[in-house]
Amino acid sequence: MAMAPLLTTSADFPVPAPALWSALPSQRPLLLVGHGSRDGEGRDRLLDFAAAYQARDQSRPVIPCFLELTEPTIQEGVDRCVAEGYSEISVLPVLLFAARHNKFDVTNELDRARQRHSQVTFHYGRHFGITPEIIRLWQDRLAELDSPRLNPEGIAREDTVLLFVGRGASDPDANGDVYKLARILWEGSRYKTVEICFVGITHPRLEEGFRRARLYQPQRIIVLPYFLFTGVLVKKIMEITRQQQVAYPELAITALPEMGNHPQLLEMLRDRELETHLGQVQMNCEMCKFRLAARGSGVGHHHHHDHDHHPGHAHHHDQPLDLFPTPESYHQRAWQVP
Repeated sequence: MAMAPLLTTSADFPVPAPALWSALPSQRPLLLVGHGSRDGEGRDRLLDFAAAYQARDQSRPVIPCFLELTEPTIQEGVDRCVAEGYSEISVLPVLLFAARHNKFDVTNELDRARQRHSQVTFHYGRHFGITPEIIRLWQDRLAELDSPRLNPEGIAREDTVLLFVGRGASDPDANGDVYKLARILWEGSRYKTVEICFVGITHPRLEEGFRRARLYQPQRIIVLPYFLFTGVLVKKIMEITRQQQVAYPELAITALPEMGNHPQLLEMLRDRELETHLGQVQMNCEMCKFRLAARGSGVGHHHHHDHDHHPGHAHHHDQPLDLFPTPESYHQRAWQVP
């Protein structure tokens, strides 16, 4: 009988009890912008995350909304704030990296909102990015996998390959950050190596990631889906992992769950919100392809473009349309801008 992969859940990873926060400098509302999914469970996890964040500080409303695929929309979230009498709004993207959605699509939606509500001032904050807190979160999870409960065969880290799985973006800068984060996580960890792959858009894809991981002849492969919440793509990762375990029963394959509603993420989000109040939001746009294109055309750098007219961007799909089925097609388009 083929071995079943060990698919862990958030219940396998104990977390510290949350603590209440002190008051913010002002009580303006916070608009939390998630990516969105037609997967009902994925949508609900963002709403749960927003509710947990609200519970830590009841002094101002936390309003969840979505960029695409489901409701409420960003415009509906803004309208709710205006209807409640607010003229200043903090906005945070619940996104891991500064890819197109963060740099381009959310900011375009805020431009639309400004046109409809000229009296409103928006304070747009940072994505999660690469931080010591994120690294510690994953280090703690990997430490749990060393326990006999989750590693009953006692396979050493030296005989284990990490397979780090990103969502994949059409922004090379964001894809590069996936590699950077995976490398930092692996550094000094004693794992045999780390392979990086993606579940969509760019390359190498997950199946190729498994093939590369097997080249090291490990006894164990640990799959790390770098996602905040479940949804179509996370479930696709788990299904491919099951298929790989059936095909290679001699390997022990363990898949970690998405990060989910974790107190460390809530603390990071609080730091991002506080930055919007103190005017300390910092973005690294040095390698942004939109900045490079703007510099070449002699116009100022900004990320507020109309994304309604840009062929090749897959909106309104549960599982993003595979616009770049081969590495060659991806690389030909990667640095193009609308």
